[in-house]
Amino acid sequence: MSNNPHESGAEQQRSLTQDLDSVIIRFAGDSGDGIQVTGSLFTQDSAAFGHDVSTLPDYPAEIRAPAGTRAGVSSFQLNFSSGEIHTPGDRPEVLVALNPAAVAVHKHELAPGGIIILNEDAFDKIGLAKAKLQNDPREDGTLSEFQVFPVPISTLTLEAVRELGLGKKQASLCKNMFTLGMVAWIYDRPMDGLLKQIDAMFDKKKRSATEPEKYDVLIEANKLALRAGFNYADTIELFASRCRIGRSALPAGTYRRVTGNEATALGFLAAATVSGRPLIYASYPITPASDILHELSRFRHFGILTVQAEDEIAAIGMAIGAAYGGSLGLTGTSGPGVALKSEAIGLAVMTELPVVIINVQRGGPSTGLPTKTEQSDLLQAMYGRNGESPVVVLAPQSPADCFPIALEAWRLAIRYMTPVFVLSDGYIANGSEPWRIPELSDLPAIDVTFPTDPDTFKPYGRNPDTLARPWAIPGTPGLEHRIGGIEKQDVTGDVSYDSANHQRMVDLRRDKIRRIADDIAPIEVDGPENGELLVLGWGSTYGAIHHATRNARARGLSVAAAHLRYLNPLPANLGDVLHRYRRVLIPELNSGQLRMIVRAEFLVDAVGLQKISGQPLHMREIEQRIAELVGAPNAQSDNDTNRQDYTDVEHRTH
Repeated sequence: MSNNPHESGAEQQRSLTQDLDSVIIRFAGDSGDGIQVTGSLFTQDSAAFGHDVSTLPDYPAEIRAPAGTRAGVSSFQLNFSSGEIHTPGDRPEVLVALNPAAVAVHKHELAPGGIIILNEDAFDKIGLAKAKLQNDPREDGTLSEFQVFPVPISTLTLEAVRELGLGKKQASLCKNMFTLGMVAWIYDRPMDGLLKQIDAMFDKKKRSATEPEKYDVLIEANKLALRAGFNYADTIELFASRCRIGRSALPAGTYRRVTGNEATALGFLAAATVSGRPLIYASYPITPASDILHELSRFRHFGILTVQAEDEIAAIGMAIGAAYGGSLGLTGTSGPGVALKSEAIGLAVMTELPVVIINVQRGGPSTGLPTKTEQSDLLQAMYGRNGESPVVVLAPQSPADCFPIALEAWRLAIRYMTPVFVLSDGYIANGSEPWRIPELSDLPAIDVTFPTDPDTFKPYGRNPDTLARPWAIPGTPGLEHRIGGIEKQDVTGDVSYDSANHQRMVDLRRDKIRRIADDIAPIEVDGPENGELLVLGWGSTYGAIHHATRNARARGLSVAAAHLRYLNPLPANLGDVLHRYRRVLIPELNSGQLRMIVRAEFLVDAVGLQKISGQPLHMREIEQRIAELVGAPNAQSDNDTNRQDYTDVEHRTH
């Protein structure tokens, strides 16, 4: 409350600033409304203010769905907090909707009592018809449980940029910046950082344009709209108070916001740096893995070579060729691409070359849901090749975790001379969070040695510790040897059709992968070391499991969590950990693939929680399943879906 005696009661009320620990906000509108840009800019600003952030971009699979329709709705959810968070939240507390379709699609996910800021200019007969709404939701009572703030966003945006003389269509594209300005005021943000981001957003296009002055107009239009939205929220009595989120107590260091795909690319770059070997990335464009190609192509000045191959088979062939030549042979794709690469991956297994395959999983089968998330390729990575062809399988648990996983993939691939799968997914790839930039000296060593002595060289002679064969560079005098897909004689590498030799080589390739279990960290348990229930997960389910189990323990339940980053081989202590709990729950974004492996490997009657809707798992879904298994008298209700009792984070509606 202000202490100024000359302020009126209304002015004093509007000078209030409400302190919150965390807020979940979702921007939504047509896919042509710049929703992803709005969310990214506000996320970057939140990270710069020292908040812990977690995001969930969601957009249509269609290249351009009809404007104003439900199929064309794009959204961006951001959870920003002064405490520890690992998910973008179950339900948004604030929905910013630029058209009726956005309201129709997202209102059922908004927390009860939540805020809806909507563009009332879009709620005309045409807009309602495109959204297939018989009645105006502002008037028919369907929004009665929410706090609705109608704003003529389109009209005010056009007025804000009128002086620049832009056409109506081009001027209306700035309404996302008007919206961003309003949100910046509500959450007590100065505009300086956002204005700088607008300059940076257009800088590259401006420098490469033949008429750069055109971008000067666009930059000014976006800035005018941003300021207009900020000033509108500051002057109108629509919003009673501002909200302030404190800084998160992150460990000291230099941070930047990264998406999973960005962190993956940076991890591969770091692997090339610490190993001293050139990296060649060959890929065929495929959603949602394409951004890795885009990111790595920016690192040409670091010696990174990228190739956009003519197809998936050519891409894996190039990666194998690069590995044969002594480079880091890397390829990336999604599930459909892995299917095409499968025969060549078997060739990499047979030739025992260090090749890394990044699979950014998406909804399937076939083309499936290109822009939606899923974890359905685990069994494909484990067994999706002919013959006995074991490979290493790793999975990051969050966007920032993609960086160390990329480094670990190369460490294992080179040390054990084997192909390595990295299973990311669309949720991790497109989501973002703060990432602490490491010092080069802190990165793990990746040692590379090549044989040079022809007197001691044996193509399939093995390191007694790792069972890895030597990595011989073509052209090294005296090291000529056969390579290819036909079975080789142990030690000599000669072509062999001998049945006993084939048995031995199959066993050696299997045992080589198994030995890696002694070279990786044991799985850690968050919670009691033994008890009623262990919730075991892998990949992008980490955040929801982490929060749900801690919430359950806060209610007195005997529940622990463990998360797998190594899926083949599994950690050496996993069996012991599993048998310390009466029951095991495995939540997955598939029909139970890890559960199948755990049951077969450890004879544990694990139960599952399966979700295959193209959306990530929510805390409340896991908490509900925990309550069913353990029996929780005070289980979290659907009306309290964002609560995280175990930390200093307490979600509150405004």
